[in-house]
Amino acid sequence: MKLTLFSLYAAAGLAAALNAAPVFAGAGHDHGPKYGGVVREVRNVAYELVAKPDSLTLYVSDHGKPVAIQGAQAEAVIYAGNQKTTATLEPAGENRMIAQGSFKVGVGVRVVLTTTLPGKPPAKATFNLK
Repeated sequence: MKLTLFSLYAAAGLAAALNAAPVFAGAGHDHGPKYGGVVREVRNVAYELVAKPDSLTLYVSDHGKPVAIQGAQAEAVIYAGNQKTTATLEPAGENRMIAQGSFKVGVGVRVVLTTTLPGKPPAKATFNLK
């Protein structure tokens, strides 16, 4: 089998790309869901929304570390078809806020969440539920 200069460069580029991947996926940079919800990042803060028919739970972290939510405020507006529901989330632990009630959840439902953490400007994120 005859190797061309192009195939050598392609193989070298592929090897470099595969070796570089772990560098970008280092500790603290994993923004995947940790609680089974949907994650959005706003200003280096990760917000994970877990939506269930009877509750909305928001987990807040900064590079994998819990963010204290004492004194935080959050409001969710849930859009399900032609219905619009508003819910206020209350602090319920170190980095968790919860709203109890009856909520439409599932594919096609969109939640717009506005959160104000102590000492920070309000952050707005949109979550498309699965």
